[in-house]
Amino acid sequence: MIRRFGFKAAILAAALAFSTPVFAQPLPILRVGMAAQDVGRLDPHFAVSTIDRVVVAWMFNGLVRFKPGSIDPAEIEPDLAQSWERSDDGLTWTFHLRPNVAFHGNYGMVTADDVVFSLKKSSTAATSAFAADFAAFETIEAVDPMTVRIKLRNPVPSLLGILTNYAGGYIVSRRAVEERGAGFVRSPIGTGPFMLDHVTPNQSAELVAHEGYFRGKPLLGGISYRFIPSDASRDLAFQAGELDVNYGRADQTWVNRTRQLPNVTVDVFEPGELTELSLNITRPPFNDIRVRQALAHAVNRAEFVRWRGADVSREGQSVVPRGYLGFINDPGLLPHDINRAKALLAEAGYPNGLTIRVIHTQLPEMLSGMQVLQQQLRRAGITLDLNIVEHATFHQQIRQDLSPMVYYSAARFPVADIFLTQFFHSRSIVQTPTAVTNFSHCDKADAQIDGARVATDLVEQRRLWAEAQRIIVREVCAVPVIETLLVFGRRNNVDYGYELNGSMSLGPLITEKTRLR
Repeated sequence: MIRRFGFKAAILAAALAFSTPVFAQPLPILRVGMAAQDVGRLDPHFAVSTIDRVVVAWMFNGLVRFKPGSIDPAEIEPDLAQSWERSDDGLTWTFHLRPNVAFHGNYGMVTADDVVFSLKKSSTAATSAFAADFAAFETIEAVDPMTVRIKLRNPVPSLLGILTNYAGGYIVSRRAVEERGAGFVRSPIGTGPFMLDHVTPNQSAELVAHEGYFRGKPLLGGISYRFIPSDASRDLAFQAGELDVNYGRADQTWVNRTRQLPNVTVDVFEPGELTELSLNITRPPFNDIRVRQALAHAVNRAEFVRWRGADVSREGQSVVPRGYLGFINDPGLLPHDINRAKALLAEAGYPNGLTIRVIHTQLPEMLSGMQVLQQQLRRAGITLDLNIVEHATFHQQIRQDLSPMVYYSAARFPVADIFLTQFFHSRSIVQTPTAVTNFSHCDKADAQIDGARVATDLVEQRRLWAEAQRIIVREVCAVPVIETLLVFGRRNNVDYGYELNGSMSLGPLITEKTRLR
């Protein structure tokens, strides 16, 4: 009897096992720690801080894109556009869109109308922080539902660079922007491999996989983008296995220590963010070139590199970063010379030195750099009275022209034109209708910057870029300090799906191929 019961039970158990559905395991969530108090603007056309730029790159596409892991303009490849042509004079560009590219949620497929809307939004100062990049655009039109034509007033050094998956090149859903209005900055709709689920203020932004992504369903279930402003807290979370990827410090000690952790890789990659001191040359005390020269002589770039570390930094050599098309390494920078700095201050009427009140961010990496600078300038008699504010507030206030000196780190598309235009052309002076990031109010090299933009001869173009850099350095509109490479730590089970040599989004690009092994 027991045997019969056992036999029947075995049959029943087998039947139940056969009929019970087998559920697939949920895909893993990638946990990324960022040095941030909170996310800022997730409308990609306003994403200017590293905090925002890293995450919007996971949610949006451009017409074209940098090959994942690269910032080489020669490796730009199709993204939302599958092909394009340009006229012989370089003034007319026609882009043919990829069919059946889905927006996140229920916002339908990408059409030429969305692309035209996005690029017009990007080129308008009221709706974009990158409007100056589009100054040469004359018309943007939909030829048909899947074709976009752009006509330029004059040739630009790299049109494709403006249209990449970076800054103003991101494509948004027209319907989502119009429906969500001001709320779009916290509830964006793109086409990328991941879409925003929700933001918990001061804690995290949670992204989920876009299963309809045109390159294929992501291998991750989502990304938890966690805001941990304290370096120590973030490092402890990483060491404890609570984070898979950690925003690192561009600091040799941090790199060396993190490399000693078991099953951890430290990625150091391009672009080098160039830190410059933008000096408002229109107001005291920096309207006196002797004061600007004194400050330039007080800066010790070699000391900055020793502080940061040779693996993660290099001296700034010009007002354009190294490696950019048009960069020169001999623009005439004033050498470090404390005695000369003191003499110039005395000539300018400050024999006992001077104090400058400066607004600065609490972002740890930038704050520590400013504190090094503070010590250097003090040796020459220049005291910096720092007003430390939250990072988003810092960006708001420096654009309101509230700080006579701005310590600013940036990377841009690697062509001299964009850096020169955004930081040193009069069209980019803060608080003007076409404002970008010209905190110096510099207008000394407009003719050279404009001339290089329309030059058809590459040799002449480079000559004009070189001349512009020498003028800006001679006038001390800004003082280049240091170039800092990007640093992230990751656990060895994180496979990005490509070799990480560079990223214009200033963080690892998480794609549909990224996985946790």
